[in-house]
Amino acid sequence: MPDLDKALQTQLSNIQKKTGKTLPELAAVLTASGLSKHGELRDYCKSTLGLGHGDANTLVTVLRQAAEEPKGDDPLAAIYAGPKASLRPIHEKFMAAIAGFGPFEIAPKKANVSLRRKKQFALIGPTTNTRVEVGLNMPALEAGPRLEALPPGGMCPYRVRLTSADEVDEELLQWTRRAYDSAG
Repeated sequence: MPDLDKALQTQLSNIQKKTGKTLPELAAVLTASGLSKHGELRDYCKSTLGLGHGDANTLVTVLRQAAEEPKGDDPLAAIYAGPKASLRPIHEKFMAAIAGFGPFEIAPKKANVSLRRKKQFALIGPTTNTRVEVGLNMPALEAGPRLEALPPGGMCPYRVRLTSADEVDEELLQWTRRAYDSAG
């Protein structure tokens, strides 16, 4: 993979030389165009900046990915933004409660956070402006009104819906511990 990273850096460097603009300047040019679709932006780069198809496509891809990345050191800020901000205490209480289980990887995604050992054991994130869901990947367990079974083939076979930090209780932690232990 390092060779691909080096090739991408070389291509971006060459694009900057061809256009005489830095990446931030190129991002500003694309933003000022008022276009939003990938193909429109790619074609704009070809006609306005004189780039070939491959360079234009790479430039648009890289700049769009950079624009989508969460800013700063807090990846949860993007997940719990706006009306979902009031749900973050549920997330924080859950994470604090499972911290003592042992080591695991925390991998923020666009809409939730994946928790992994050898394999994923849980997902947590807001699903509406009023609810956080904890998805649990664990061996078969009898579902009930609180522990909902999900259709087969998904990331997690169970989920628990939380609307308050008070719902991060012993029952939820027991289910999460079972998922943690089964992940390996």
